Amino acid sequence: MNININDIKNGMTVLIDGNLCLIQEFQHVKPGKGPAFVRIKLKNLKTGSIVENTFNTNIKIERAHVDRKKMQFLYAAGTNYVFMDTETYEQVEIPEEKLAEEKKFLKENLEIDISYYEGEIIGITLPEKIEYEVIDTVDATKGNTTNNAMKDATIETGYVVKVPLFITNGEKIIISTKDGKYSSRA
Repeated sequence: MNININDIKNGMTVLIDGNLCLIQEFQHVKPGKGPAFVRIKLKNLKTGSIVENTFNTNIKIERAHVDRKKMQFLYAAGTNYVFMDTETYEQVEIPEEKLAEEKKFLKENLEIDISYYEGEIIGITLPEKIEYEVIDTVDATKGNTTNNAMKDATIETGYVVKVPLFITNGEKIIISTKDGKYSSRA
């Protein structure tokens, strides 16, 4: 299905030069002289590379139909990550390379969306915020009262995040998966 370049949105999947791409951000530019154009930041879903392209506003691009299926993360098996369809109990394995950024947020029983294009897995979508348990952090030093003082904390997946000084071992915190930063106490 072809759509007008002016109708694109962030998160949309499109086919550009035969490559399946995710629109990460876009900007409509109307210079003082010359025609308007659209600047788009695209992520190639096969290679993972990110490029910026500019397009005239009068062109149409092909929208790619991507299927999404809700799955549950089970465990990591070597260099593969195993997910299960919660309705059919069918299991799929995704190689570690396809989960470069997402793997640091995966914990057992986490519900995610797996994206398919023409039957091939192209990636996963994590919930925006996820609750984790802090398994290792140092105690705050008495008298350290600088504004917004932060310390390192290791969560149950092994990922290290900056947290406020009052967070202790065993505490549950919420992390934003968009930027990997501490959001709040659970």
